[in-house]
This record gives sequence, C-alpha cells and structure tokens, in this order.
Amino acid sequence: MRNVLDFAYDAQPMRVVFRPGAALTATPAEAERLGLHRVLVLSGARGADTARAVADALGEACAGVHAEARMHVPVDVADRAVERARTLGADGCVAVGGGSAVGLGKAIALRTGLPLIAVPSTYAGSEMTPVWGLTENGVKRTGRDPAVLPRSVVYDPELTLELPVPLTVTSGINAIAHSVEALYAPDTSPLIALMAEEGVRAMAGALPRLAVEPASSEARSRALYGAWLSGSCLGGTTMGLHHKLCHVLGGAFGLPHAETHTVVLPYALAYNAPAAPDAAAAVARALDAGDAPRALWDLGRRLDAPRSLAELGLKEGDLATAAAQAVSQEYANPRPVAEEGVLALLRAAYEGTPPA
Repeated sequence: MRNVLDFAYDAQPMRVVFRPGAALTATPAEAERLGLHRVLVLSGARGADTARAVADALGEACAGVHAEARMHVPVDVADRAVERARTLGADGCVAVGGGSAVGLGKAIALRTGLPLIAVPSTYAGSEMTPVWGLTENGVKRTGRDPAVLPRSVVYDPELTLELPVPLTVTSGINAIAHSVEALYAPDTSPLIALMAEEGVRAMAGALPRLAVEPASSEARSRALYGAWLSGSCLGGTTMGLHHKLCHVLGGAFGLPHAETHTVVLPYALAYNAPAAPDAAAAVARALDAGDAPRALWDLGRRLDAPRSLAELGLKEGDLATAAAQAVSQEYANPRPVAEEGVLALLRAAYEGTPPA
C-alpha cells in the first residue's frame, strides 16, 4: 500500500518575537542578542517616523536611518542603501515597515551578508521568507538565498493600528495569497497545509472587523498572526502562477504590490482549482464557503478593495505582453501554464468580472 504522506519540510532558522510594544522593547534586545553594535535602520518615507522611534530605542547601537525604501526594490535604490551601510560601517540592518523596507534589507543582506532584523508594520509576509526581489529595466528578478532571511522578526500589533483601512485590506489579502499558493505548491507538506488554512481563516476573520473598527487591538493582533502564518507558508514553499503574474505586473508595469495581489488572487485560484481540488477545498473551509475563488472575490468586494487591473492602471493593450512574460520561463504550477489560458485569466482580472 502506498504511503500517502510523502513530503520534505525545511524549518526556517529564525527567531520570532510577537507582542504589543515589541518594536521599541524587543528590537534592541534582539540586536544585542545577535551581537550587533552599529545597525542601519531602514524604512520607506511613509514609515520614517516609526523607524526613527526604533532608532531612538536602539540608542548607541544605531548607526543611522535610511528612509529610502521603494516598492519592488529598484536596483539603484538598493545600490544606494548598500553604499550607505558600507560608509557607516554597519554590522547589521533593522528593516521597519512593509515589504518594501524588508525587501531593501534583504538586498543589503544579499550583497554584504549583514544580518537583518525585520520589524513589519504591514501584513506583507516577506519577513518570513528567504526570497529576495530586485527590479531593473522594468523586469523584476527574484531568487532564494538563506543569507537574506531575517535572523529575528519582531511582530508588534501596535505598529499596525494606524495602518489605513484600504492598505489594511490589500495587505491582508496579499497575505492570504501566500497561504493559498502554498496549499498547492509542489513542496507543500501537512504542516504547511495546517498553517495555510489557519492563516486564511485568521486573516479573513480579522479584515471585516478592521474595516469597521481599525483601532481594534484584538483584530490587529489576529491579522498579524494570520500574516505570520501566511508568510511562513510562503517561505517554506515554491511560488507558482499567482506570484509570477504579480511580479510581472509590478515589475514591468509598475502596478502596486498588495493591490495587484488582491485583484489577481481569485482568478489565479480559479485557474488552478481544477488541478488542485484539495487546496481549493481548504480555502473554502477557511472562508466557510462553497466556492473558494468566488468567496475571495466577494471578500474583496465587501471590503471595498480594488476590483480590477484596469482600476490599478493597467492598459488593455498590455495584457498580451504580460501573458507572454508570465509564460516565458518555466516554474512549478499545478495546472500547465499556457499563454492562451493566462491571457484569459488576465482579461477577467482586467475587467473585474466574477471568477469562473
């Protein structure tokens, strides 16, 4: 009789601290635990005030603040950050903010080997993965390298209390996308499946509450818990069609990261569901629904999230180009990735019609 359990699972070597107020109390302790004495604090412009507060908490262990992180990590932005770290003689980095800040920290780690501490303020999930991304000449390259995995992740729900509702929604659905794709990844496992389903359930339960009560500490903690689980799933599995499409749309056409994930997710799952029925069933259970792609689409609609790629600024004439780029390289996906099918997926996402 064939053993139905056949998998490999790599545990990520990192430490996680999760508690209210941890950004200012735990970050200095984590830097000290890692033996760091001159850390460069990174952020984007929007999160600069929080980054400076973390820098103040680090005291003499902070070498400076670099608030120039940008979406999709343009190569020239990464180059400037690497040079700043070297000029200051930094022995580590602390990334404060969303995926852009963490991504910039990873770019520095990739080039210099400096250890990274992540202090997320959104639900992006990048902090739990060894995946890096850089954008140059309209093309976003990604890769996996253990050197970019943060040594410590400090989750502080209080950092998300002032996250605007629209960004809360799209960042949260972006996290759900990590779990959804992990469920049908070729290297999924029973542990990943448990975390992914719970991650979807936690986030999908928290977002409607946050839409009406954005200052709810309980709901913020629940959402950040879901983001941690979903990011862990992303870090432990291989990305497929959904993430490939979003990288193409972001890198080549400049579409916003979380919003693009939010729009594409129901259509990517609808495309793959016939070849991944167990994954679709797990998502449906987590959403307490019968049709997982439609339930995800309905969730976005109820939360007033972006509904279409057209709304995000994609031109109809770009659909064929995006589809061609998405199939230009081979990658794991439960259903064969054919240009005609991907173009149909993108057209439906462009129009924002219910996923079929």
